Amino acid sequence: MPWLLPAACIGLLALVWFSTIGMRALVSPDEGRYASLSLGMLHSGDWITPRLNGILYFEKPVLQYWLGALAFKLFGVSEFAARLWPALAGFLTVLAVGFTAGRLWGRETGLRALAICASMTWVLGNSLYLTLDAGLTLWLTLALCTMLLARDPATDAAASRHWVLAAWVAMALAVLTKGLVGLLIPGATLVILSLWERDLSWWRGMRWLPGSLLFLAITAPWFVAVSMRNPDFARFFFIHEHFTRFLTHSHHREGAWWYYVPLLLAGALPWTGALALPVFRPAQPEADDVRAVALRSQRRALLAWAGFVFLFFSVSGSKLPSYILPMFPALALLVAERLRTARSQVVRGALLVPIAMWLLALLASTQASRFTSANSPLDVIMPMAHAVRAGAGLFLLGAVAAWLLLRRERTTSAIWSLALCHIVATLVVLQSHDSFGQLKSGERPAHALASYLDANTPVFAVRSYDQTLPFYLRRDIVLADYEDEFELGQGIEPGKSLQRIEDFVARWAQAPKAAAYMSQATWQELAQRGVPMRVVYRDTRRVVVVKP
Repeated sequence: MPWLLPAACIGLLALVWFSTIGMRALVSPDEGRYASLSLGMLHSGDWITPRLNGILYFEKPVLQYWLGALAFKLFGVSEFAARLWPALAGFLTVLAVGFTAGRLWGRETGLRALAICASMTWVLGNSLYLTLDAGLTLWLTLALCTMLLARDPATDAAASRHWVLAAWVAMALAVLTKGLVGLLIPGATLVILSLWERDLSWWRGMRWLPGSLLFLAITAPWFVAVSMRNPDFARFFFIHEHFTRFLTHSHHREGAWWYYVPLLLAGALPWTGALALPVFRPAQPEADDVRAVALRSQRRALLAWAGFVFLFFSVSGSKLPSYILPMFPALALLVAERLRTARSQVVRGALLVPIAMWLLALLASTQASRFTSANSPLDVIMPMAHAVRAGAGLFLLGAVAAWLLLRRERTTSAIWSLALCHIVATLVVLQSHDSFGQLKSGERPAHALASYLDANTPVFAVRSYDQTLPFYLRRDIVLADYEDEFELGQGIEPGKSLQRIEDFVARWAQAPKAAAYMSQATWQELAQRGVPMRVVYRDTRRVVVVKP
């Protein structure tokens, strides 16, 4: 039964992969933002116009909000349901990489690619954290993989046409997830390949007419509907959220030109050392038959994809760590393909990099007190330090096992041993983050407020806002003297927020019952002004009060 081993590997990976997604509180801003958007869509019944905390929100398209709302509908409102789609998207990305490698280069390489991609720190970490990037990466990876399969010499003409149409569907879903980048990355890769190979056959095989019609049939209905309902959408989404974001620092997310270099090196662990395998020049001379030519083209496609993603976001005026996630599946395919011919001692040498990094993390964990601050006290840092020690121990056991297996030329078993131990070690560290994450989560403040609120009690966020608070309170919050990403929505619907802190003081005085979330500094200012407040929750970063 040749399917038994892959099925067992996938089953084990799934068990580990989904085991912790409901065990950590959502943290602000991203997790709270996207959970609240989905929850608001479910509660309002408006599946066209996104609203964040009840305020118009046009920064991203709608697909992930739909999928998040569906998860809440099926599984109830919880952290598990909130993170289910990105976790599933990440897992499907891993399966796509394994399937593609298996079809292109054989079953053994497919199993290796599956383990390599799943254990890459950036793939795993971003899949277990609620943002849009895991979903975007799934659709982009499917676009990449289907084009590789369409071009493979072993694929017949009919199957090739189907794979190309599947690539168009994947690009459409990528656009519905995060915008025009879903077209830009595949399109730029085709341009680079055409120039590199001086060959337009990639373009000629794209089935432009049926593919474009399919793409428009998927994307156009929502874009047209939301634009008709909201005249400000098109200008803000296509101009401000694409060109202005890329060309300027208007979002205040700038970084140095080398911003993504350490993220690439850390995100590729435990395979960072394997990135140095000779991907440009084969280890031995290759023939010029059809398969050899196809293999060279596949390598170039993967290099072009990963290189463009890295360079594009490096020159962007807006940078966030997760933006380069779509390059990692391509890197996993490159590493898996080159491991087919790499000698075992070369692979053992590549293990030295992750071993050194985990040993460095272990050393840093013994100096936990050096990482404390007023906003991050020792009792928050210590659980993470203990988890890093446990994770380092787990990984080093896996590295020893992998080393011994490589000495016996059991490369696939070694890769899986290293991958699983790195995954479990990373999950241990991620789970410990909850102690720190609680300082950026509304879970405890919402719990403290629960007994004071009824359906008519207003809750205010004064000069400060926790994106997760509406999710945990299961209601919208009135913003007071706070703008940030709500600027557009507040301009269109000014009555949904309070513009000045004086407006809040007046509303507070009028309300028979009320609650408010604010920073320590704002609480002190209001207390000095004599505003009546009773503290029900406080930590190093925020204060929650009710009207006495």
